[in-house]
Amino acid sequence: MSTDIKQLQAALAAVKDPDLGRDLESLGWIKDIQTGAGGTVSLTLQLASPADPLADRFEEECRAALIEVPGVEEVKIDRSSSVTAGRVDPGGIAPGVKNFIAVGSGKGGVGKSTVAANLAVGLAASGARVGLLDADVYGPSVPTIMGVHDRPDVNDQSLAPVSAHGISLMSIGFLIDPDQPVVWRGPMVHKMIQTFLAQVEWGELDYLVIDMPPGTGDIQLTIGQSVPLTGAVIVSTPQDVALADAVKCYQTFQQMSTHVFGVVENMSSFICSNCSTRHEIFGHGGAAGMAEKLGLPFLGEVPLETVTRSDSDSGVPVTIAHPESATATAFREIAGRVARQVIIRNHQAPIPIKLTVS
Repeated sequence: MSTDIKQLQAALAAVKDPDLGRDLESLGWIKDIQTGAGGTVSLTLQLASPADPLADRFEEECRAALIEVPGVEEVKIDRSSSVTAGRVDPGGIAPGVKNFIAVGSGKGGVGKSTVAANLAVGLAASGARVGLLDADVYGPSVPTIMGVHDRPDVNDQSLAPVSAHGISLMSIGFLIDPDQPVVWRGPMVHKMIQTFLAQVEWGELDYLVIDMPPGTGDIQLTIGQSVPLTGAVIVSTPQDVALADAVKCYQTFQQMSTHVFGVVENMSSFICSNCSTRHEIFGHGGAAGMAEKLGLPFLGEVPLETVTRSDSDSGVPVTIAHPESATATAFREIAGRVARQVIIRNHQAPIPIKLTVS
């Protein structure tokens, strides 16, 4: 064909990322443009995350732009991905982890651990390499939600993470008996969190989701001081008592200089398993209103379905056990939105090592 590569690149310059305001070519996401017989053009679309919800849009727009070039009769597009990294300290703690994502709430009982687990599952389902760290030393939930209670292997001075549902896991729940309480003072908890971050063989991960404990205390500060958090997700239920504490969670992340990706409203409504009627038991829209007031993205609302509880108790997250459910659909959409927020954040500014909090 007579069309040259420069013509094709010029056409692709019209395809822009709506959040970054740059074309995919300048972002380096267009690879291996080639021309072939019969007016065929092929290229690779290298996504900044396999979970990017704009992937289909980008492919369609690339195809539409190229087919308008004189001489182009067919467009073939392959997809690959290379997750952008938020950290700028390759020699730091867990050097193979590209992005640390904290999932926090101001209070317990809002389903934060369920959100964290299903966020991890949703990201992993896209093909990303994902880990899940249960940082709630006093009340670990990840072993139950993920359905695994194995003891981690000990290698010299390090721990090998436990694996379940394609995700690397670590929790104090893997190291103690299920009924054993953790009655520790702050320094011991600090040391355990440091161990989970620095002495676990996390390997190469695109995302390490950290299920933070409720409240605003030592563990939050230890994590914020130890690793460069790419960002945080705040979980709340719709009622005022939960939202008030969620605002405190936001303010804590602000003091830690941690970027907040947005807010998730959990238990947004109850869906009756018999009649599919929607009931707003805890109210509705409170988290969206909080996000708007704080200038944060609203990442989505998760309904309350019986299968969510039963699946978590049985050790298979609802996103896997009932992928067709409204809850699973919501979690997949939230995972995509979080992946997009990571992309935006990583193209805005490097993540510094910080912080100064008393």
